[in-house]
Amino acid sequence: MVAFGKKLKERSIQEWQGYYINYKLMKKKVNQYSRQLQGGSLERRQVLKDFSRMLDNQIEKVALFMLEQQGLLASRLQRLRESHDALQEEPNLSHVANLKEGYRAVGQDLLKLLFFVEMNAIGVRKILKKFDKRFGYRFTNYYVKTRANHPYSELQQVYKHVGLGAVVGSVSRNLHELQNNQGSYLSIYDQPVLPLQDPVVDSIRAAVDRLTHSTNFLNFMAQHAFIMQQELPSPQDEEEAVEEDRRYHFMSLLLNLVNTFLYMVNTYIIVPTADDYSMSLGAAATVCGVVIGAMAVAQLFSSVYFSAWSNKSYFKPLIFSSIVLFIGNLLYALAFDFNSIAVLLIGRLFCGLGSARAVNRRYISDCVPLKIRMQASAGFVSASALGMACGPALAGLLQTRFKIYKLTFNQNTLPGWVMAIAWLMYLVWLAISFREPALEPEESQSTSKDSNNSAVQDGNLEKGIKQPLLITSEEIEEQVEDEDESEEASEESRAPVNSIGAAYRLLTPSVKVQLLIYFMLKYAMEILLSESSVITTYYFGWSTSSVAIFLACLGLTVLPVNIVIGSYISNMFEDRQILLVSEIMVCVGILFSFNVLVPYTVPQYVCSGLIMFVSAEVLEGVNLSLLSRVMSSRLSRGTYNGGLLSTEAGTIARVIADVTITVAGYFGRDMLLNVTLLPSLVTCVVSIVATCFTYNSLY
Repeated sequence: MVAFGKKLKERSIQEWQGYYINYKLMKKKVNQYSRQLQGGSLERRQVLKDFSRMLDNQIEKVALFMLEQQGLLASRLQRLRESHDALQEEPNLSHVANLKEGYRAVGQDLLKLLFFVEMNAIGVRKILKKFDKRFGYRFTNYYVKTRANHPYSELQQVYKHVGLGAVVGSVSRNLHELQNNQGSYLSIYDQPVLPLQDPVVDSIRAAVDRLTHSTNFLNFMAQHAFIMQQELPSPQDEEEAVEEDRRYHFMSLLLNLVNTFLYMVNTYIIVPTADDYSMSLGAAATVCGVVIGAMAVAQLFSSVYFSAWSNKSYFKPLIFSSIVLFIGNLLYALAFDFNSIAVLLIGRLFCGLGSARAVNRRYISDCVPLKIRMQASAGFVSASALGMACGPALAGLLQTRFKIYKLTFNQNTLPGWVMAIAWLMYLVWLAISFREPALEPEESQSTSKDSNNSAVQDGNLEKGIKQPLLITSEEIEEQVEDEDESEEASEESRAPVNSIGAAYRLLTPSVKVQLLIYFMLKYAMEILLSESSVITTYYFGWSTSSVAIFLACLGLTVLPVNIVIGSYISNMFEDRQILLVSEIMVCVGILFSFNVLVPYTVPQYVCSGLIMFVSAEVLEGVNLSLLSRVMSSRLSRGTYNGGLLSTEAGTIARVIADVTITVAGYFGRDMLLNVTLLPSLVTCVVSIVATCFTYNSLY
C-alpha cells in the first residue's frame, strides 16, 4: 500500500508541483521535533510555534496559487463573455460550437484546480493528525478553531473556495445558454434543478460535491445506510466504469431493497400484538419484550456470518436468509396451535438468523456504480423506513379470526402466515431474477479495495460550504515513520481487521462516543416501540388497531423529517451542532414520557413519543455521517467493518431494551414505563456529556 506522500507525488499535476504543500518536508520536521524533544534540545512551546508557522506558510502558498489560477480562469471567461455578447447580435452556429468548446476548456482547467485543492486539503488533515499522534497533543483542535474562523485566514480562503464557486457558476450558466435552447428566457437560476447534459459540467459538479460534501436529501438519507462513498480524487477511467456497469444489475439491486423492506416489515409487524400473543400462550404481557427481542439476539450472530459470507457471494446468503425467514415465520404462526411459548421464541430466533442487512449494504457498496450509489443508499434507507411504517399498519388490518382444518388464523398468527407467504414469493423471485456479480480476482480486488477504502477516509471533507474541511477520521493504522524510512506502509498496518477485538483496539474516543450515541438512540427507540402495546393498553385501553395506527404514524414521519433536515437544516448548521441538539431533544422526549402527573394522558404520551422518535431519527443520520468520518480506514472494509460494529451496537441496544421491558414487568405494569425510561435517560445524559468532551474533534 502506497503511503500518502507517494500518492501526492504520483497524483499531483506536474506543472503545479511547486505549489502543493510539502508533505514530505513537514513529515520530516515532525520526526525531527520528536528527536529534539526527547533529547531536551527543544521545548514544547517552540515546537508548536515552529510547526504552526510552517503549516501557515504551506497553506498560504496553496491559497495564493489558487487565487492566481482563479484570476486566469476569470480572464478567460471574460473574453468568452465578450464573444458570447457579440454572438447575440450576429448568431452563427460555428461560433456557437467554438464558444462551447471554449467554456469546456475552462471547465477542464477548473477540474484540475478542484483536484489540486482537494489533494492539499487531504495533506493538511493528514499532517495534523500525524502531529497529534506523534506528540499526544490536541494541536489539531487548536489550529482548526483559531484559523477556520479568522477573517484573514488562508485556511478559510482555501476551504470556503467562494471564488471557485463563481467560476463553476459562470461555466455552467453559459454552457446552459448555448445548449440547444437559444431563444429561451430561462437560466439555471430560474430552474436550478434543470438538468444540463454536458459531461464537463457533470464532472465539475461531482468534484465540487466531493470537495464541499454539501448536503442534499439523498445525501442525508444515504448517511442512514452507513455506506461509504468513494471520495478520493481519483477519476474513473473508461475501463473502471465499464467494469462497474458490468457488475451492476438493476433487478438484483431491487431484490436487495425488497429484502430490506420485507425484513423491516417482519420486525415490526408483531409489535402491536406481541403482548396479546404472549398472554394467549400463558405468559405475562411483558414477555412481549423477549418475543420482540429474540430476533435482535439472533441478529447479533447473523450480522457477523452474513458479513463474512458476502465476501464470497451475494446470491447464496440471500437464498439462505429467505429460507430461514420462511421457517421462522411458519413457526411463529404455528406456536398458537402448539400452545407453546418456546416455539414462538424459536420462530423469532430463526427470523433474526435470517437478517441479511449486511449483505444488502455490501451489495450497494460493492456492486452499484458510483454515479448512482447515493440514490441506491437512499433507497435502502427509504425501504427500511417504509417497512417500519407498513409493519404495524399491516398488523392493524389483520383483525380477523377463522380456522382451516386445525390451523388457527387470528390477529396473533396472521402476521406469521402473511410474512411466510411473502418470503416464499420473494424466494421464487430471487431464484429466477437475481444475477450473481462477477467476483474480482483476489489480487486486484484486494488492491482495489485497499486503495478505494483508504481513499474514502483520506478524501472525506467537511459538509457545508461554510465549514472547515480538516478533521474527518482518526486513522490509527497509519504508522509514524522516521526521517529515513520508506514511504511504503506495511501491509499489516493497512489490512482490514480480522476480529472484533482488533476492531475494538482501533476505536478512538471520538468513535466510541459515536457508537455510544448510536446505542443510546436505538435503546430509546426500542423501548418506545416495543412496550407501546402494553403501555397504551394499560393506561388508555387502546385496541390493537389503535396501537398499529400510532406506530405506523411514527414510521411515516421518517421520510418527511429527513427531507426537511437533509434539504434545509443540514445546509445551515454543522453536523456536530445538529448532533448535540438532537441528543438534547431525545432527552426532552424521554423526560416528558415519565409518568409523574396523574392521570397519564394520551397527548402527553403521543407528543413525548413523537419528539423522542423524530429526534432519534435525525440523530441517527448525523451520527452515522460523523462516524464514517472519525472511523479508521481499516474499519471501512472486510468482515469486521464499521457497518458491522454500528449494527452490533444497535442490536445489543435493542436486546438490552427488550430484556429491560420483560424484567421491569416484575415490578408491575404501573411501574413499567418509569423503570424502562430511567436507563434511557441516564444513557442519554451520558452521551450528551461525552459529546461535549469530544465536540471539537467532530469535523
